[in-house]
Amino acid sequence: MKTIGIFYGSSNGTTESVAKQIAEKLGVKSADIHDVGQASPADFASYEVLLLGSSTWGAGDLQDDWYDFLPKIKKLDLSGKLVGLFGCGDSSSFSDTFCDAIGTIYNDLKATGCKFVGSMDTSSYTYDDSTAVVDGKFVGLALDEMNEDDQTPVRIDAWIESLKKDGVE
Repeated sequence: MKTIGIFYGSSNGTTESVAKQIAEKLGVKSADIHDVGQASPADFASYEVLLLGSSTWGAGDLQDDWYDFLPKIKKLDLSGKLVGLFGCGDSSSFSDTFCDAIGTIYNDLKATGCKFVGSMDTSSYTYDDSTAVVDGKFVGLALDEMNEDDQTPVRIDAWIESLKKDGVE
């Protein structure tokens, strides 16, 4: 089993809750779940797999703690690391920027040498646009806890299966 670290930014607890659900399903210990507001880029070193989560605020903005953390980690050499992204957004009120935060993280980390895993089909979602969609798929797990929370368990399970197919086990 590869070592997995989960790193999240959460302002109201929603993304933190999702991070803990993912951890439970993957058997990740609580010591390996990190709030990016308290984390250091050095924390990435001991993990082969990095699962990074952020909520999207306003018109496609990152969760606040990511604004300080992302510039630090995009300078890292993440060659050989598998990176899976997950995020929360509001597909109704912000349908044209749905889960843009994970699109921002994806774009900022492309040059680090990591391999992204866990892309997801967009067909079961209702939204207008998202920077988290690349080549017709979400770059990771997109969740809408405001309007489609009933879909969260199924979507998490599907994402975990996608991660496993991509070598995260």
